[in-house]
Amino acid sequence: MLAALTSFKALQAKEKPALGEAYVASGYVLVHETGLMDLLGLRRVRVYDARASCFTFLANKGVPDHILARWAGHTNVKTTKRWYVQPDVEDLREAVTAWDGLHGVPTPAREKL
Repeated sequence: MLAALTSFKALQAKEKPALGEAYVASGYVLVHETGLMDLLGLRRVRVYDARASCFTFLANKGVPDHILARWAGHTNVKTTKRWYVQPDVEDLREAVTAWDGLHGVPTPAREKL
């Protein structure tokens, strides 16, 4: 990660003169005000979105809730679970598969997934 950030910082230093007054030193690591993300068709990701993705991934891999809360800096596990652990489509598919296993009948919801 350090090598990637160092490389990116060097790239920013090279691009700064080309952007002239359009360059804004915001203090953020990955900001590109010239619209590159729009041009490439990339969606904007907030830091909290990345944080939630990380905690969701770790929760899905079996990391205990109290460890996730500690890592997030929360004193209450419920806060971490409510705001940072978000089920995605794959989680829902697994739930449908588990439900099908309980009663053995395919559901319309499962067929749509």
